[in-house]
Amino acid sequence: MPNLDAYEAAAKERLPKPVWDFLAGGSGTESMLTAGREALDRIQLRPRCLVDVSRCDSSTALLGAELAAPLGIAPMAYHRLAHPEGEVATARAAGAAGVLFTVSMFASRTLEDIAAAASGPLWLQLYWLKDRGAMTDLIRRAESAGYRALVLTVDAPRVAFRPRDAHNEFVVPPDVRAVNISAEVMAASHRSLNGQSAVARHSREQFDASITWEDLAWLRGVTSLPVVLKGVLTGEDAELAVKSGVSGLVVSNHGGRQLDFAKSAPECLTEVVDAAGGGCQVILDGGIRHGADVAKALCMGAGAVMIGRPTLWGLSHSGAKGVAGVLRLLIDEFEEAMALMGAPSVADFGRSGVSYRGSFAAPTGQL
Repeated sequence: MPNLDAYEAAAKERLPKPVWDFLAGGSGTESMLTAGREALDRIQLRPRCLVDVSRCDSSTALLGAELAAPLGIAPMAYHRLAHPEGEVATARAAGAAGVLFTVSMFASRTLEDIAAAASGPLWLQLYWLKDRGAMTDLIRRAESAGYRALVLTVDAPRVAFRPRDAHNEFVVPPDVRAVNISAEVMAASHRSLNGQSAVARHSREQFDASITWEDLAWLRGVTSLPVVLKGVLTGEDAELAVKSGVSGLVVSNHGGRQLDFAKSAPECLTEVVDAAGGGCQVILDGGIRHGADVAKALCMGAGAVMIGRPTLWGLSHSGAKGVAGVLRLLIDEFEEAMALMGAPSVADFGRSGVSYRGSFAAPTGQL
């Protein structure tokens, strides 16, 4: 495939329309589906010349895990919607590329099967369920299987209204299940109801919308794994996260599927980085479609980026081979950006490496 657009077009053609809409759609007016991409397009790179870039090293470390590039796969549910091998194929491709794979608690393959297929680092994503016993069970299994961190999604006390899913009355197909959670907990996601998304209804039944910062002490108390919060968009919450002892933050708009009309993740990145003050790792998830986007995120202070939908585009195209193709495109483009930016290592990116059009405030720093 020549670029990610080709993978996207192929996925849209191959997948049933309700599945495509579930993967591609957003919340409310769907304004946030393009907001991150538009924000990244307003960032311009400022290259430096006459730097020795005869050897560029894209490797980095993230919470102690060595990566071939500052890139990870964001948590997404039900990979078997895109390919029969589901998350097992994704894990094989991520390991071959040397990047991080964050597995959703609603994965359609078992945590153990995914770990057996993986040769790279795995993190486990969690929503906060009302049933803390189910959460604890998942955490114990993840620890035993060698997962290296927990990623708590904090921007979804409930699943937002997603008009495409409501119009389609989307139901998770019976042959695709969140196999790591009990059938009783997941039952609502498989029951149709006129004019409603089964996924949204399930979240209202099972997600605990009452949790606060104080509850993080319980989560940190039941595991020795680092805890990462996904969905933080403000400096205020970044400061509270550091005080709460978390190890990382993922600046994310949930793929445009939660709060409509929010500030996009790329626009929030420097605010979160500055507020975190080096107290934890910061990752950008939102609109990444080019290797140059990775360079932009690093200049703005992120330690790495995550990609979401492009992974599923590749998976639907040709399983592990397709995911590997998506990752290879991005890594190759990033390595070219390193050379042309005059940044032979990940550590060489800094805030003077970008300038901004429009509403962005230009940060200061060195490249």
